Amino acid sequence: MDLQAFSHSYPEARARFLAAARSAGAVLRHWPHPLTGPDGGALACDTARLGQADAARVLVVLSATHGVEGLAGSGPQVDLLRQPPALPPDTAVLLVHAINPHGFAWLRRVTEENVDLNRNWVDFSQPLPANPAYAELHPHYLPAQRDAATLAAADVAIDAWRAQHGDAAERVARSSGQYSHADGLFYGGTGPTWARRTSEAILRAELATARTVAIVDMHTGLGPYGYGEPICNHAPGGERVARARRWWGDSVTEPLLGSSSSQPKWGLTEFGYERALAHADIAFVALEFGTYPPPRGAQTLRDDAWLWTHGDPRGPQAEAIRAALRDHFYPPFDDWKEMVLFRSRQVFRQALSGLAAER
Repeated sequence: MDLQAFSHSYPEARARFLAAARSAGAVLRHWPHPLTGPDGGALACDTARLGQADAARVLVVLSATHGVEGLAGSGPQVDLLRQPPALPPDTAVLLVHAINPHGFAWLRRVTEENVDLNRNWVDFSQPLPANPAYAELHPHYLPAQRDAATLAAADVAIDAWRAQHGDAAERVARSSGQYSHADGLFYGGTGPTWARRTSEAILRAELATARTVAIVDMHTGLGPYGYGEPICNHAPGGERVARARRWWGDSVTEPLLGSSSSQPKWGLTEFGYERALAHADIAFVALEFGTYPPPRGAQTLRDDAWLWTHGDPRGPQAEAIRAALRDHFYPPFDDWKEMVLFRSRQVFRQALSGLAAER
């Protein structure tokens, strides 16, 4: 396994991706971001395309929907470019690198708007989803102070709520998405973010003529350590789910049926792709690589939200908070990276085989 495909920062990941794309002869496009990274450097989403410009069959691989998770997602993209697959006629691969470059560079899951991009794909012309349980718990999820006594009291309050309403209700309250607290966790926003608008522009530019599309959105944080779970949020029983199972087999899980490490959520990227690619036959999975237990993740997300709401992202506490978040969503161990590469290669190969078999 070429573990040198992985990087330790956004600038390093971008440089490796661009170099690998050029070596592979891919067609590159750049989608500049208006802000800069912590080092003052430029930010951008970059796309690399292998195969015909007007191919009917396309495999799309996304990284950094949740910014910091791009450290894991970028590696398999670079690996694919360093060992390009032999593509059948009328088939292409589109790699979307760092769709949330601000979150990637600053080692946050969210965008510059503090929006979870994977909750942002709702129809903002309609009433937004309500999550009253989150509103009730928000002061405990994000206390203004970070001292031990305050955090312990917040944990006691959350545990009491969980004891009264159940573990499942608390998970739904916390992470299904909320549209009422702009400083809070899993915030879906009040309108399309830069990352969503850029995604929509990429889809128009790259997939207008595609007829069959496999999408793999790279994620980390849920499930057993190192295992890559293909999570499918298409409507149960529909043709898109059937297509996903033809391509990726029985390892496909469905949150809407309770078979996944994830749960039903609002505003997923998958839903936006369904709308934007209504002209094509698609199957979309989030390839979720497990890391560490949820309580550790909850702590790192709480600390990150506190840093950007009540602290100083350039202050003395920032480095430790960012490092903890990075290490939770991108474990710094070779065995984990090997599992990510092995499973990614398998899932990409299955997708290309599935595309070739469709009529």
